[in-house]
Amino acid sequence: MAATCPEATDLTASSYTQPPGEQQQQRRRQDQSLDTFSFAPVSLQRLPHLADYLPDLRTLPNPLDSNHFFHPVDGFYVSPGDVILRQIVYDLSGMFPPPAPHLAYHRAGPRERVFFEPSEVRAAIVTCGGLCPGLNTVIRELVVGLWELYDVREIYGITAGYRGFYSREPVKLSPKMVHGWHKMGGTALETSRGGFDLEKIVNAIEEKGFNQVYIIGGDGTMRGAVKIFEEISRRKLKITVVGIPKTVDNDIGIIDRSFGFQTAVEMAQQAINAAHVEAESAVNGIGLVKLMGRSTGHIALHATLSNRDVDCCLIPEVEFFLEGKGGLLEFLDWRLKENGHAVLVVAEGAGQDLIPRTASQKEERDESGNLVFLDVGGWLKSELKKWWDRDHPNELFTVKYIDPTYMIRAVPANATDNLYCTLLAHSAIHGVMAGYTGFVCGPINGNYAYIPLDEVAKAKNEVNTQDHKWAWVRSVTNQPDFLRS
Repeated sequence: MAATCPEATDLTASSYTQPPGEQQQQRRRQDQSLDTFSFAPVSLQRLPHLADYLPDLRTLPNPLDSNHFFHPVDGFYVSPGDVILRQIVYDLSGMFPPPAPHLAYHRAGPRERVFFEPSEVRAAIVTCGGLCPGLNTVIRELVVGLWELYDVREIYGITAGYRGFYSREPVKLSPKMVHGWHKMGGTALETSRGGFDLEKIVNAIEEKGFNQVYIIGGDGTMRGAVKIFEEISRRKLKITVVGIPKTVDNDIGIIDRSFGFQTAVEMAQQAINAAHVEAESAVNGIGLVKLMGRSTGHIALHATLSNRDVDCCLIPEVEFFLEGKGGLLEFLDWRLKENGHAVLVVAEGAGQDLIPRTASQKEERDESGNLVFLDVGGWLKSELKKWWDRDHPNELFTVKYIDPTYMIRAVPANATDNLYCTLLAHSAIHGVMAGYTGFVCGPINGNYAYIPLDEVAKAKNEVNTQDHKWAWVRSVTNQPDFLRS
């Protein structure tokens, strides 16, 4: 696939009005080279399909053809040749060559032919892991989308997470039942961590006759979904598995963002504003806010940029230290002398290596297998008080610690996330009806795509501390880079 760039050539050709010197001639040669610029081969990531192991499946016209809400015209249905490029920003000078081949993914959306007769569909929807704004919206839109778009009537909710497949009876869902769920926080289906028993789960799916499985969860849940998909494929069952990535931390890779993230950033403002009021109202006051973010600091970063009252933002991707030149305590000492108060935002995963742990705490894991984190906010509050008593005895000082973690993740999704959840749900339905399986749907560069489950399960979305956004954070807060001299 080749593409020329005439726009760039026209733009640069019109800019040469100076007398030609050595520098201008060199630039002219570089610009002329753009005429021959072309993309390296595009590598379309293979998307698993039921036909991979069930080659004789019958296809049907898409029911949307006769749906009174739609009037399909040329271009309405997505073709196999419609793809989304993983990378869309390129350096044409050649100084920073792009990866080759260019990765591309199948574009999400309805296909002209489907692999399921709507009357034969039995869909199962499950939510796993922690809470996140928008969970109920995704459930609602899956139910309404299956019902209204494809005339599916057998739709079931699996309660209590993965263990609910084999330990509880499914709950039948309908548009009337889920009508107002998007206005509620949490998950109406209930959730839990752990409980993943592959053999029991797949046996239950098969025994209960489910042939479409919608799994909503974070990276651990997606890793479980990969195993379910692989086992179903091994058994050669006509059952599709789709993952809808959920993580309030926004730590799932490849996709632009995960649902609930923007709501979390918005809600974090209330905690930061309260911390600022508390700090500003005290003599030598510090407002300390702990936000969600086990392995990534996206919420803390975006909340800091959105608020502008934060004096220091601590995230897992940047190591920090307390004592000595360039440390946190030196910075806060200067900030208090300058302003009389300070606001400190810390992600829950930051500074975990600085907090003393007992032998048992070093081994403690939650039901998902994650290391149990200690409370970095409580530890910081204690260390700040020790520092002040040591270096500023008999001077007034206060630290107000606010932990809004569970308040943030339990709220309903805002308008932006609600719309996003709808598009995710409908994209998943279209892909499943088209026979795709073992995939995740999500936006890449603003366009919705189908991504192989195993890729998403492995990918991480960490804060890039070398890019402009982190530099922007430091320019807003004036915080040190925490590099030891």
